[in-house]
Amino acid sequence: MNLYNLKRTLFVTLLSCVGLLARPYIALSQFSIINRSLKDSTRPPVPDTLLVKKRFGHAALQFGMAEILVQSFDQFVTKKDYAQISLKTIGHNLNPGSWQFDNDPLQTNQFGHPYHGSYFFNSFRTNGYNFWASSAAAFTGSYIWETYAENQAPAPNDFINTGFGGTILGEMTYRLSNRIVNNESYGFKRQVNEVLGFIVDPMNGLSRILDGKWGKVSKNTTLRDSSKIIAEFNAGIRTIVLNNRGHSGLYGHVRLYYGDPYEHYQTPFSNILINAEVGQDDTTRINVVSVYGSLAGWEIKSTESVEHLAVLSANYDYIRNVAFFYSGQSIRINLLSEFDLSKKFVINTTLGVGPIILGAAPDKYITPNGRNYDYTMGVGVNGSAALNVAGKLFFNINYRGGWQATINGNPAHYFLHTVSGEFSYMVIKGFSLCAEPGYYALSGRYRDYPDVFRNYPYFKGSVKYSVNL
Repeated sequence: MNLYNLKRTLFVTLLSCVGLLARPYIALSQFSIINRSLKDSTRPPVPDTLLVKKRFGHAALQFGMAEILVQSFDQFVTKKDYAQISLKTIGHNLNPGSWQFDNDPLQTNQFGHPYHGSYFFNSFRTNGYNFWASSAAAFTGSYIWETYAENQAPAPNDFINTGFGGTILGEMTYRLSNRIVNNESYGFKRQVNEVLGFIVDPMNGLSRILDGKWGKVSKNTTLRDSSKIIAEFNAGIRTIVLNNRGHSGLYGHVRLYYGDPYEHYQTPFSNILINAEVGQDDTTRINVVSVYGSLAGWEIKSTESVEHLAVLSANYDYIRNVAFFYSGQSIRINLLSEFDLSKKFVINTTLGVGPIILGAAPDKYITPNGRNYDYTMGVGVNGSAALNVAGKLFFNINYRGGWQATINGNPAHYFLHTVSGEFSYMVIKGFSLCAEPGYYALSGRYRDYPDVFRNYPYFKGSVKYSVNL
C-alpha cells in the first residue's frame, strides 16, 4: 500500500545477507539441544536499554519520517489512489464507526504492514526506549497511518498486523543489527558491518548517523549485543505434491538461533528463533518468514538430568508456496524440557498452546469483498521432540496446528496443521546430510459452501552447514 515493493527488496537483501532461508516451522526442541553447549559459557547479560539515555527528539523525528516520507511518496510520486487524502477523508477515518476489514492482497497485509510497523517500533527502540514503550510506538504509528495517511477506511487487520507484527519484526531486526555492528572494529570490515546493520534495521543505522557513531571507533556500550547466534544453512531440492502431481525445485533455508532459552528469560526477546525459506515456486520466491520471540520465562523444578522451563512467546508466521498459504500472529505458553539420558543421548521436547490473535486462512470461494483468504481467530498448538546422539545424529519430529473461526470473510471453521520430521547426520564437522518428509493439511467447514479437505505432502533433501556466529 506504500513503499512495500522497496521494503520487500530490502527484506530480501536482509535474507540474503544473514541467511534467513529456513523451513516453515520452528523446532524449539532442536534449538534447546544446540544451545545446551552454550549455557555454561560466560557472557554479559542481554543489553538493557533502560540504562541508555532516551532521545525523544530523535525518536520523534524518525517516527515522523516513517509516516510522512512514505505517505508523500505514495501521494506525490507514485500517485496512488488510496494516498490522495484530504480533511474530508481524515474526518471520516477519525469516526470509530468507519473501521472495516480491507481486501488487499495477502502479501501486502500480512508481510508489508508488519515490516512497515517495524520502522515505527525501531524509531523509539533505537533511541533508548525499552521493548514495551517501543511496542506502543508501533501501535500508535499504525493508528496514525490508518486514520491520516489513506483515504480508505481504517482496517482493524492493518492495525493489528502493523502494531503486533511490527513489534515482533522490529525487535528481531533491532537485536540483529546491534549484534552485527562492533564499535571497536575499523577499516573496510567496519564499513561493511555498518551497511549490513543499516539494511537489517534502517532506523538503527539512521540513529547511528544522527548520534555520530557511524564508523567511529570507540568502546562498546550496553547496546553492543554479544548474544550467541547459531546459524544453519541448508540448500537442496524440495518437492510439494499438488493435485497428485509433484512440483520440484531448488530451495534454501537457514535457521537462526539467537540467545539461550535458559538464560535471561525474563528479558523480552532474549531468545529468538528466525526461519525463512526461499525457492523455485510459481507464486512467490519468499515462501516462509517465521519469528519466535520469548516474552518471559519461569523455571520449573528440575533435577540434574531433567530440566523444565515455561516460556511465554510472541509469534509471527508467513507461509506461501505453490500449494498452501497462511499467515498468523499469536501468543503462546511453551513448556521446554530437556532429558539428559547419558552423555551421548539427549532428548528435548516442547509443548505450546495459545490464542491466535489474527490469522489469514485460504478460502477457495473468494470472500464478499474479493479476497482469497478469510481473517480468523482461534487457538494454536505445537509440539516437538528431538534426539541428539553423540552430537552427530539428529532426529526431530514437529507438529503444529490451529483451530480457527472466520471473523471476516465467508463464515467457516478451519483446522490447519503440519507434521514434519527431520533426519540429520553430520558427515564432517559443520556439514550434515538432511532429509525432511512432511505435509500440510487444511480442513475448512463452511456454512454456505461445500467443505474443503486437502493434504499437501512434501519432501526436502539438503546439505546443511552449521556455524556459531
